[in-house]
Amino acid sequence: MESGSIIKGILPTKIVHKLNFCLWIFGLFVLNNSFIEISNFNQDLPSKTSDSLSHPAGSSNGQTVRVVFWNVENFYDTYDDTTRLDNEFTSNGTMHWNYKRFHIKLNHVAKTLLAIGQWEPPGIIGLCEVENRFVMNKLIYESPLKPFGYRMIHHESPDLRGIDVALLYRPSKFRVLSSKPYKINFPFDTAARTREILFVRGQIPAGDTLNILINHWPSRRGGYSESQPRRDFVAGVLRHIIDSIIAGPPHIKILIMGDFNDEPVSASIRNILHAIPPDSLSNQGDLVNLMYPMTGKQGSHRYRGIWSLLDQFIVSKSLLGPEGGLRLVPGSVCIFRGSFLLKEDLKYFGNKPFRTYNGLRYEGGFSDHLPVYLDLAY
Repeated sequence: MESGSIIKGILPTKIVHKLNFCLWIFGLFVLNNSFIEISNFNQDLPSKTSDSLSHPAGSSNGQTVRVVFWNVENFYDTYDDTTRLDNEFTSNGTMHWNYKRFHIKLNHVAKTLLAIGQWEPPGIIGLCEVENRFVMNKLIYESPLKPFGYRMIHHESPDLRGIDVALLYRPSKFRVLSSKPYKINFPFDTAARTREILFVRGQIPAGDTLNILINHWPSRRGGYSESQPRRDFVAGVLRHIIDSIIAGPPHIKILIMGDFNDEPVSASIRNILHAIPPDSLSNQGDLVNLMYPMTGKQGSHRYRGIWSLLDQFIVSKSLLGPEGGLRLVPGSVCIFRGSFLLKEDLKYFGNKPFRTYNGLRYEGGFSDHLPVYLDLAY
């Protein structure tokens, strides 16, 4: 039955035509507002200048998948979990976290991810500092991401603050085969709890298998030197996982992403993980740190006026092949510096990430980290 048939039965034809026209105008208005809202996030997309490796080159058959990693800064729900130290992120907590602020954060995260995708939403997204499955469900089912059919991989970690890592993916771009969280147990501090390393194995449409590892290494809280043994230990755990993957079939493709709370030049990454610059490869098990060319030039996190490169992509050599199979698109590794993610740094000058909180003060921004992304061709 046509939508106007019932109305026609009880109202004169001229009134029906006027009602239909008003409904059409209203629909056009809503659509236009939605377009403007997304466009505002896309209008300042950064060009690939000093934040990228080199000039991009497309794949031979034109098919790519964009991969994003982002530390979204304390993406909590509004409920008190008595098993976690999340009291401050409740309506009665010190942060005065409520549903309105949560909803703003939800939309900020979703719209930023869509802006990074530009013409097509990212196919694979690694996130850290998300509290739980409730938050992830809200993101994929009740935000601007909903129309794109994202699915998630999430395991509740033992982190004392209740923040986890997670993977979002579009089934048309990535088919999950298996997943496993690797728990971190510090032998020198058995009471300490931190985020797990999330391992996900899946296939891209061309059939290649991609092994993904998402990380959020221990923070520098308590001092850099005092906290370094924890990051060194996690680096050793990750290296052990990598060795077990490499021991499988030849030409295994590995993509490591995360907030490492260490720089590409740190001993934990360079010496323990063996993630090094492309021109330094010597051993079969060496990994390539794709962020090395940006070291000292740009960063994803800023503290007291100094940019640092804590958020990184690290890959196996097999992803650097020139042609054939799944491989990195040259020049596609970038730090996303959309102007809406930045604000003026009045104390140290320049710009800094527009974060959700600055100490106890609510700023209503996005995150204290900038997202990073790359493209894989197949």
